[in-house]
Amino acid sequence: MRSILILTFLIYTALAPVSAQTNTRPATSKKIICGADQTELYINYIKGKNIGMVVNQTSVIGKRRMVSVDSLLKRGIDIKKIFGPEHGFRGNASNGAAVNDSTDPATNLPVISLYGKHYKPTPDDLKGLDLVIFDIQDVGARFYTYISTLHYVMEACAENNIELMVLDRPNPNGYSVDGPVLDTAYKSFVGMHPIPITHGMTIGEYAQMINGEGWLQNRVKCKLKIIKVANYTHTSPYVLPVNPSPNLNTNQSILLYPSLCLFEGTTLSLGRGTYFPFQVVGHPALKGKYSYSFTPVSIPGMSEDPPQKNQVCYGINLKNYNTQIIRKSGKINLAWLIEMYKAYPDKAHFFNAYFTKLAGNETLRKQIEAGKTEQQIRQSWEPALSRFKQIRRKYLLYQ
Repeated sequence: MRSILILTFLIYTALAPVSAQTNTRPATSKKIICGADQTELYINYIKGKNIGMVVNQTSVIGKRRMVSVDSLLKRGIDIKKIFGPEHGFRGNASNGAAVNDSTDPATNLPVISLYGKHYKPTPDDLKGLDLVIFDIQDVGARFYTYISTLHYVMEACAENNIELMVLDRPNPNGYSVDGPVLDTAYKSFVGMHPIPITHGMTIGEYAQMINGEGWLQNRVKCKLKIIKVANYTHTSPYVLPVNPSPNLNTNQSILLYPSLCLFEGTTLSLGRGTYFPFQVVGHPALKGKYSYSFTPVSIPGMSEDPPQKNQVCYGINLKNYNTQIIRKSGKINLAWLIEMYKAYPDKAHFFNAYFTKLAGNETLRKQIEAGKTEQQIRQSWEPALSRFKQIRRKYLLYQ
């Protein structure tokens, strides 16, 4: 009888639905709650103030994913201006496309573009504001321009004696601190600070580093108020509820982005002009060396004029690549770049001038051209990478 009962229990357990088994997970596993969603922590603080908001389509609140501007206006918050980064306030501009100032039709609020005539808010842009709120989802890579926008907003706020509130959000690549540390001789909007390709910090942590390391012009300090993410650690898996930009349209592309964005500095296509950007890499000249193929075309709102437009490209397909490999290693993948360089027939024209800006130095290109191994290249990142990790610890808000 005892054996029958045990056998019955084992069969029942094996056949139990996944949802029932999932409910037995440890009670310590808590839901991640973004800073913006914790309105009880800041709503009274911002009431009665003239507010400017640096936001885009990722700045959502609640289960309905309402953009924070719309939500806060409904709660009587006096928002005076919106500041939009690359891709615009509603996130529908293509990569690199200049965005003009406008009026938001949904709210009738003025929208100041920080990716058009200027990157930095002017004194006139900030006139009359008591507080600026920064609420944008980042992806944790040096060349993703939202942290450059953060820099200039902090600088402008510091110079005009305006406090900046950061509604913090998780970093989906927060487990990774890797890559060559940028040489400031190659500073640009896709790399402003001496940090590696993946910095392993949230926007709130990064804002503290900008202040603490004196990176703002004339070493001014921005008055910061950070609303932290609840129940988050740097190793917490996090799937973004909204695409952070038009060409990061899947969780797969977000996790591959730090490794594949370097291909923007080559003649190859990394899938812009398809509906799976940052998941494939290829070029027409690689026909016969790879069987997988794709054809970039013009896609309004994503890629108007993508590299290798209307050309059949042959290369590698990473749509089903196991990104847990990257998560476990905590490292960007250089093997794909090295492999494609070796396979490309016209090596003199593989790289373009943009590669140096993305790499943050001239060394990486020369190392690949010289046939250095990934291990040899990684060794050259030290001791700068270890020094950065030490500095980073001072500004962490999460484990």
